[in-house]
Amino acid sequence: MIEKANRTRYGLAAYCYTNDLGRGLRMMNELEYGIVGINDAAPVTVQGPFGGYKESGIGREGGKSGILEYLEEKYVSIRMM
Repeated sequence: MIEKANRTRYGLAAYCYTNDLGRGLRMMNELEYGIVGINDAAPVTVQGPFGGYKESGIGREGGKSGILEYLEEKYVSIRMM
């Protein structure tokens, strides 16, 4: 099923329902989707990043991940004599 689910050009969200936590975690790791709901039909929160894989978009909105592309990172080294 994972191969069939990943065969699509899109990858915004996928859902899995199971009583086996190990199976759910394997699904989480192997599904090529930006949002994966394990026993959750609405796996979206304001704090969480929103975005997909493949042709479902690049980058993320919301949460810490959503702000990163607007920031400039700088490395500073100061040697005290």
